[in-house]
Amino acid sequence: MTRKKSLSLRQALIAPLLAATLAVTGCNSAPSAPSEADWPLAGATIGGDFTLVDKDGKTVIWQDFAGQWRIVYFGFTFCPDVCPVDAAAIGGGLNRFEEMDAARAAKVTPIFISVDPKRDTPEVVGEFAAAFHPRMVGLTGTPEQVAAAAKAFVATYSYGEPDETGYYRVDHTAMTLLFDPDGKPVAILETHQGPQELADELAKWVQ
Repeated sequence: MTRKKSLSLRQALIAPLLAATLAVTGCNSAPSAPSEADWPLAGATIGGDFTLVDKDGKTVIWQDFAGQWRIVYFGFTFCPDVCPVDAAAIGGGLNRFEEMDAARAAKVTPIFISVDPKRDTPEVVGEFAAAFHPRMVGLTGTPEQVAAAAKAFVATYSYGEPDETGYYRVDHTAMTLLFDPDGKPVAILETHQGPQELADELAKWVQ
Protein backbone atom coordinates (compact mmCIF):
# COMPACT_ATOMS: atom_id res chain seq x y z
CA MET A 1 0.00 0.00 0.00
CA THR A 2 1.42 3.36 -1.02
CA ARG A 3 0.32 6.96 -1.16
CA LYS A 4 1.08 7.34 -4.90
CA LYS A 5 -2.48 6.63 -5.91
CA SER A 6 -3.81 8.98 -3.25
CA LEU A 7 -1.42 11.79 -4.17
CA SER A 8 -2.16 11.63 -7.89
CA LEU A 9 -5.89 11.63 -7.23
CA ARG A 10 -5.54 14.56 -4.85
CA GLN A 11 -3.60 16.54 -7.44
CA ALA A 12 -6.18 15.82 -10.11
CA LEU A 13 -9.00 16.94 -7.84
CA ILE A 14 -7.58 20.13 -6.39
CA ALA A 15 -5.11 21.52 -8.94
CA PRO A 16 -7.67 23.34 -11.12
CA LEU A 17 -9.67 24.42 -8.08
CA LEU A 18 -6.59 25.78 -6.33
CA ALA A 19 -5.45 27.64 -9.43
CA ALA A 20 -8.84 29.30 -9.75
CA THR A 21 -8.82 30.31 -6.09
CA LEU A 22 -5.36 31.86 -6.37
CA ALA A 23 -6.37 33.79 -9.46
CA VAL A 24 -9.30 35.33 -7.61
CA THR A 25 -7.69 36.09 -4.27
CA GLY A 26 -4.22 37.24 -5.34
CA CYS A 27 -1.08 37.12 -3.25
CA ASN A 28 -1.69 40.20 -1.12
CA SER A 29 -5.24 39.51 0.06
CA ALA A 30 -5.83 39.94 3.77
CA PRO A 31 -6.63 36.67 5.57
CA SER A 32 -10.27 36.10 6.40
CA ALA A 33 -12.58 33.31 7.52
CA PRO A 34 -12.79 30.86 4.60
CA SER A 35 -16.05 30.83 2.68
CA GLU A 36 -17.28 28.00 0.50
CA ALA A 37 -15.58 29.62 -2.49
CA ASP A 38 -12.25 29.21 -0.65
CA TRP A 39 -12.61 25.47 -0.14
CA PRO A 40 -10.04 23.47 -2.11
CA LEU A 41 -12.72 20.90 -3.01
CA ALA A 42 -15.55 23.36 -3.66
CA GLY A 43 -17.70 22.02 -6.47
CA ALA A 44 -16.04 18.58 -6.53
CA THR A 45 -18.40 15.64 -6.90
CA ILE A 46 -17.22 13.66 -3.89
CA GLY A 47 -19.47 12.09 -1.29
CA GLY A 48 -23.11 11.10 -1.30
CA ASP A 49 -25.63 8.67 0.04
CA PHE A 50 -24.53 5.34 1.45
CA THR A 51 -26.07 2.55 3.50
CA LEU A 52 -23.63 0.88 5.90
CA VAL A 53 -23.60 -0.77 9.33
CA ASP A 54 -22.15 0.44 12.64
CA LYS A 55 -20.61 -1.53 15.53
CA ASP A 56 -24.04 -2.45 16.91
CA GLY A 57 -25.31 -3.76 13.60
CA LYS A 58 -27.47 -0.67 13.11
CA THR A 59 -28.00 0.66 9.59
CA VAL A 60 -26.30 4.03 9.07
CA ILE A 61 -26.81 6.40 6.14
CA TRP A 62 -24.91 9.54 5.13
CA GLN A 63 -27.79 11.76 6.17
CA ASP A 64 -27.50 10.51 9.76
CA PHE A 65 -24.51 12.86 10.03
CA ALA A 66 -26.35 15.94 8.74
CA GLY A 67 -25.42 19.04 10.72
CA GLN A 68 -21.96 17.68 11.57
CA TRP A 69 -18.62 18.41 9.97
CA ARG A 70 -17.39 14.97 8.87
CA ILE A 71 -13.93 13.49 8.47
CA VAL A 72 -14.18 10.45 6.18
CA TYR A 73 -11.48 7.82 5.67
CA PHE A 74 -11.64 4.51 3.80
CA GLY A 75 -9.26 1.79 5.02
CA PHE A 76 -9.19 -1.59 6.77
CA THR A 77 -8.36 -2.69 10.30
CA PHE A 78 -5.82 -5.36 9.32
CA CYS A 79 -3.70 -2.71 7.58
CA PRO A 80 -0.10 -3.02 8.85
CA ASP A 81 1.03 0.53 8.18
CA VAL A 82 -0.87 3.42 6.60
CA CYS A 83 -4.37 3.04 8.09
CA PRO A 84 -3.41 3.01 11.78
CA VAL A 85 -1.06 5.95 11.26
CA ASP A 86 -3.76 7.96 9.52
CA ALA A 87 -6.40 6.97 12.08
CA ALA A 88 -4.05 8.03 14.87
CA ALA A 89 -3.52 11.39 13.17
CA ILE A 90 -7.28 11.86 12.83
CA GLY A 91 -7.95 10.94 16.45
CA GLY A 92 -4.97 12.86 17.79
CA GLY A 93 -5.75 15.87 15.64
CA LEU A 94 -9.34 15.97 16.84
CA ASN A 95 -8.11 15.69 20.43
CA ARG A 96 -5.87 18.70 19.90
CA PHE A 97 -8.66 20.62 18.22
CA GLU A 98 -10.85 19.88 21.24
CA GLU A 99 -8.18 21.44 23.44
CA MET A 100 -8.02 24.47 21.13
CA ASP A 101 -11.77 24.98 20.73
CA ALA A 102 -14.07 22.44 22.38
CA ALA A 103 -17.26 23.98 20.99
CA ARG A 104 -16.18 23.77 17.36
CA ALA A 105 -14.55 20.37 17.82
CA ALA A 106 -17.85 18.99 19.12
CA LYS A 107 -19.27 19.65 15.64
CA VAL A 108 -16.81 17.20 14.03
CA THR A 109 -17.51 13.49 13.56
CA PRO A 110 -14.69 11.24 12.26
CA ILE A 111 -15.85 8.24 10.19
CA PHE A 112 -13.71 5.20 9.35
CA ILE A 113 -15.21 3.03 6.58
CA SER A 114 -13.76 -0.43 6.04
CA VAL A 115 -13.13 -1.68 2.51
CA ASP A 116 -12.53 -5.19 3.86
CA PRO A 117 -15.98 -6.44 4.94
CA LYS A 118 -14.85 -10.07 4.87
CA ARG A 119 -12.60 -9.60 7.91
CA ASP A 120 -13.92 -6.33 9.31
CA THR A 121 -17.13 -7.27 11.05
CA PRO A 122 -19.15 -4.40 12.57
CA GLU A 123 -17.68 -5.19 16.00
CA VAL A 124 -14.09 -5.29 14.72
CA VAL A 125 -14.25 -2.00 12.83
CA GLY A 126 -16.14 -0.37 15.71
CA GLU A 127 -13.46 -1.33 18.23
CA PHE A 128 -10.72 -0.21 15.85
CA ALA A 129 -12.26 3.23 15.35
CA ALA A 130 -12.98 3.79 19.04
CA ALA A 131 -9.35 3.00 19.89
CA PHE A 132 -8.28 6.21 18.11
CA HIS A 133 -11.05 8.52 19.32
CA PRO A 134 -14.19 7.83 21.37
CA ARG A 135 -16.35 9.60 18.79
CA MET A 136 -14.82 7.97 15.73
CA VAL A 137 -17.52 5.95 13.98
CA GLY A 138 -16.52 2.64 12.41
CA LEU A 139 -18.66 1.45 9.50
CA THR A 140 -18.76 -1.59 7.24
CA GLY A 141 -21.38 -3.44 5.25
CA THR A 142 -21.89 -6.01 2.54
CA PRO A 143 -19.37 -6.02 -0.31
CA GLU A 144 -21.98 -4.32 -2.47
CA GLN A 145 -22.69 -1.61 0.12
CA VAL A 146 -19.00 -0.92 0.63
CA ALA A 147 -18.39 -0.75 -3.13
CA ALA A 148 -21.23 1.75 -3.57
CA ALA A 149 -19.95 3.94 -0.73
CA ALA A 150 -16.38 3.85 -2.06
CA LYS A 151 -17.56 4.84 -5.54
CA ALA A 152 -19.47 7.83 -4.15
CA PHE A 153 -16.38 9.01 -2.26
CA VAL A 154 -13.89 8.39 -5.09
CA ALA A 155 -12.14 5.66 -3.08
CA THR A 156 -10.64 2.66 -4.84
CA TYR A 157 -9.39 -0.64 -3.44
CA SER A 158 -8.28 -4.10 -4.53
CA TYR A 159 -7.39 -7.32 -2.74
CA GLY A 160 -4.06 -9.15 -2.89
CA GLU A 161 -3.57 -12.89 -2.97
CA PRO A 162 -3.72 -14.62 0.45
CA ASP A 163 -0.42 -15.91 1.83
CA GLU A 164 0.08 -19.29 3.50
CA THR A 165 -1.62 -18.02 6.67
CA GLY A 166 -4.63 -16.68 4.78
CA TYR A 167 -3.62 -13.04 5.30
CA TYR A 168 -4.08 -10.72 2.34
CA ARG A 169 -3.35 -7.04 1.79
CA VAL A 170 -5.80 -4.47 0.54
CA ASP A 171 -4.47 -1.70 -1.70
CA HIS A 172 -6.62 1.38 -1.43
CA THR A 173 -6.61 5.13 -1.77
CA ALA A 174 -5.58 6.77 1.50
CA MET A 175 -7.33 10.13 1.54
CA THR A 176 -8.77 11.88 4.58
CA LEU A 177 -11.66 14.03 3.43
CA LEU A 178 -13.43 16.82 5.31
CA PHE A 179 -17.11 17.56 4.61
CA ASP A 180 -19.25 20.42 5.86
CA PRO A 181 -22.54 20.02 7.79
CA ASP A 182 -24.44 19.80 4.49
CA GLY A 183 -22.21 16.98 3.27
CA LYS A 184 -20.28 19.11 0.77
CA PRO A 185 -16.56 18.32 0.28
CA VAL A 186 -14.29 20.95 1.82
CA ALA A 187 -10.67 19.78 1.77
CA ILE A 188 -8.26 16.86 1.86
CA LEU A 189 -6.66 16.70 5.30
CA GLU A 190 -2.93 15.93 5.34
CA THR A 191 -2.89 13.14 7.91
CA HIS A 192 0.62 12.09 6.91
CA GLN A 193 1.88 15.36 8.44
CA GLY A 194 0.65 14.37 11.89
CA PRO A 195 -2.08 15.33 14.35
CA GLN A 196 -1.06 18.97 14.84
CA GLU A 197 -1.34 19.69 11.13
CA LEU A 198 -4.77 18.09 11.11
CA ALA A 199 -5.85 20.10 14.16
CA ASP A 200 -4.70 23.30 12.46
CA GLU A 201 -6.62 22.39 9.33
CA LEU A 202 -9.77 21.75 11.34
CA ALA A 203 -9.33 25.09 13.08
CA LYS A 204 -9.06 26.74 9.66
CA TRP A 205 -12.19 25.22 8.11
CA VAL A 206 -14.67 24.30 10.84
CA GLN A 207 -17.01 27.17 11.68
